[in-house]
Amino acid sequence: MKTDTALRVEAMDALIAALGEVDAERFISMVSRDKFDYTNWRRKKLCKGMTLDEIYEEAAAYEKKLDRL
Repeated sequence: MKTDTALRVEAMDALIAALGEVDAERFISMVSRDKFDYTNWRRKKLCKGMTLDEIYEEAAAYEKKLDRL
């Protein structure tokens, strides 16, 4: 397991790579000030229409992918 600091650095690097510095900072500001429930959002948006078994299979495949890296 990564330390909190390592996770923050990696997350910011990923956001900056995906969005650029300005939009990454904007995103962090929006999440910080909004009452945003990421877990609820993920359930509604990313898992919509998926069975529990499908979600499990996707998560297991992702975990295996990480283990190979």
